[in-house]
Amino acid sequence: MRSRGMIEGAVAVAGFSALTAILTYPLAFQLGSVAYRPDAADGQFSIWNVAWVARALLRDPLGVFNANIFHPERGTLAYSEANLGSGLLAVPVYWATGNAYAAHSFVVLLSFLFSALATYYLIRYLVADRLAAAVGAIGFAFAPHVFAHLLHIQLLWTAGLPFGLLMYHRLVDRPTVTRGVALGIGVSAQLYLCAYYGVFLVLVVGAFAMWNTCYRRLWRAWPFWRALVVGAVVSVVATLPLIIPVLAFQRSTAFVRPVESSLLFSANWAAYFASSATAHSWLLAYLPRWNEVLFPGFVVLGFGALGLFAGTRSQALRETTLTYLGLCVLAVWASFGPAAGLYAWLYAAFPPLMLMRAPSRFGVVALLTCVVLSGVGMARFSWRTRWPGLAGAVLLVAAVTEHVVPLAFVPPPGPHPAYLRLAALPTGPLLEVPVYSHRAQFLRARYMLASTIHWMPLVNAYSDYEPPAFQRRLDIYGGFPSHDALRELARDRVRYVLIHLDAFDAQGRPALESGLREFAADLQPLYADSDTRLYELVSYADP
Repeated sequence: MRSRGMIEGAVAVAGFSALTAILTYPLAFQLGSVAYRPDAADGQFSIWNVAWVARALLRDPLGVFNANIFHPERGTLAYSEANLGSGLLAVPVYWATGNAYAAHSFVVLLSFLFSALATYYLIRYLVADRLAAAVGAIGFAFAPHVFAHLLHIQLLWTAGLPFGLLMYHRLVDRPTVTRGVALGIGVSAQLYLCAYYGVFLVLVVGAFAMWNTCYRRLWRAWPFWRALVVGAVVSVVATLPLIIPVLAFQRSTAFVRPVESSLLFSANWAAYFASSATAHSWLLAYLPRWNEVLFPGFVVLGFGALGLFAGTRSQALRETTLTYLGLCVLAVWASFGPAAGLYAWLYAAFPPLMLMRAPSRFGVVALLTCVVLSGVGMARFSWRTRWPGLAGAVLLVAAVTEHVVPLAFVPPPGPHPAYLRLAALPTGPLLEVPVYSHRAQFLRARYMLASTIHWMPLVNAYSDYEPPAFQRRLDIYGGFPSHDALRELARDRVRYVLIHLDAFDAQGRPALESGLREFAADLQPLYADSDTRLYELVSYADP
């Protein structure tokens, strides 16, 4: 029996690895040589984030939250999603290559593979059907929604949801301390990989525990409650390296997202029919404006409908069907945001949601429920045909074909000589000009990506939260070179200034060059070409 399980696991790993390579081609074959939209700010931020964590874990693990942004602030990795899990997984590739693009791409590929495997084993456990599990794994791991967020490394990590639920179902069926530990590990792993999905998993496990308690009458099932408590304790303890810095950041800044801010990031009904897959592109012409990509696909929808019909009539599958149907309704409802009611209640009752702003991401939970229900449908009706092998092959091909998304990978730009010059200099804080205003703050992400070449502390950067001290000095920095700007930079012991002349318009560039001549005594040239200047701040005395 164990050997058969090992063979099944090996086949699943090989099959889903091949499928990952095919559906993300040519990423797996040109690791570090191609990138998806390397000019997009969210993608630049993700690549920097993964590389920073991987590098810090190799060089200074205790200082991982002191990222090289917003000098002289500390704990700046907590200003956005920390992505500690992605950075940890990237360590081997970053250690071997030093290539931020390769490290990031490796983690992207792992996210698809792990999600497919976790979903496969969840459905396999619930319905005991390999084909249903394989089709469901394809439907969830390679959902159009995931490809639509290829720039957001944390949103690719859907694997913890099916893995955590698999651990929960195993626990409720046979509660033991060991299974409680496994559940705690699953929840904490998802929190490290994506805080959004980790919070969702906590909510889902809590809802399932209440449902199973009522459905199975587990009020006095002490082994069940003991295992749940063990899982909760393990999850909290294992996540402390993430929780402590985030709580410290929240206490020091009182940062919360008002519930009203989530209105712009709430799903609408059209989102559940929108898809980035080629097979679904014709649907978009019939939709009003959508604000998310959440269509589960025709294969999943069709068998999901069959699952609802047959699962409620099957004694063996009724509990699973009702459990995931209820979760689907709640997840869709919450994804519509505060205007629909449920999310507003959750926001008030569950403090972690105060740090988040995108109710539409509950749609991922709805997608998972759909593939589970489709697994119920396949298991109930499969395969009453004279050629079950052929029918299964056709269904697998249909599922894969339906999830092909057109992707354009391009070679990333090579390192600019000015950044290579910086990499050879002693470490010191760096200001890049233009500083960019609040309206153009996303443009600072390119400075962060470029810092993976030299790793100097950056004065100006981009994140979900910007420290008030930086915001107060933003206009002063933007006026560089000036007495005020030089005074502030000297106070913070900023050592280097890199100026991108080509980013200034026809009126701004002559004024900038005039200022550089005026303050030439304070600026030692280190590199220059037609569009770039690199200086070291050597002296400044108030006039």
